[in-house]
Amino acid sequence: MADKPTAAATTTAKPPPPPTKPHPNNLNRHPYRPNPTIYHRNHRRNYFCLFCFWSILIIILLLLIATIAGCILYLLYRPHRPTFDITSLKISHFNLTTNADDVTHLTSNMNLTFSTKNPNKRVVFFYDPITINLLVADTQIANGSFVNSFVSEPNNITVVRSQLYGANLLLESSTVNQISADLKKKSGMPLKIYLDTKTQVKIESIKSKKVGIRIVCEGIHSLVPKGGGGGGKSGNSTAAAAVAATVTDAKCNVDLRIKIWKWTFSRGFDEID
Repeated sequence: MADKPTAAATTTAKPPPPPTKPHPNNLNRHPYRPNPTIYHRNHRRNYFCLFCFWSILIIILLLLIATIAGCILYLLYRPHRPTFDITSLKISHFNLTTNADDVTHLTSNMNLTFSTKNPNKRVVFFYDPITINLLVADTQIANGSFVNSFVSEPNNITVVRSQLYGANLLLESSTVNQISADLKKKSGMPLKIYLDTKTQVKIESIKSKKVGIRIVCEGIHSLVPKGGGGGGKSGNSTAAAAVAATVTDAKCNVDLRIKIWKWTFSRGFDEID
């Protein structure tokens, strides 16, 4: 018997999927190569962090060295601040003149003597010329200066003399009333003196930069010469003997005047030993 022919398989094979098109940005990129933009960005960031770290470390080391050096200098030399004292203040002329319009002017002439002491053994102070202002009731009534620079040697006292003037100064009525009331007191009117200068410190061969200082002296009281302190309508300019102010209770404090750009900061030396 003849065999029956088997049916041929009619199953058709599925066509292969179309090839995937590469992304345009990946045409020239190796599959395992990192993005160069990200690599360089991370590299720069690492350099920046390393730079910041070493900069901060160097600053800390410099501050530490400066602190150690300052402590060594202090322990070796034990520096002390300079002191200032008012030796005498003599008022030779003090004339208040009030005109018909009740406007008051003041003319004054005074002689000031003060001293500065350097209590250190191996520390030298250099001083620039000194500007002097004298105030009554927070109003400047006379000013002057010591025009010479000078050196304050170790364990030495330097005496400075200066003449103060006030030429036809216009005073407010409140200031005139305060001066008139103070002159009726037995102790006289309270005076305040400002001394402004710059100083430089030298320890052995080391010199500091110049620093502004202000010396504020208070506790001074004085009357005025007879015939030179009246406040009449026409005033009085009769010559009279000079009057010495009371300076036994005078006290002077030294303030650092540190200027940074437009601002001036002060720190009292009386807080430092």
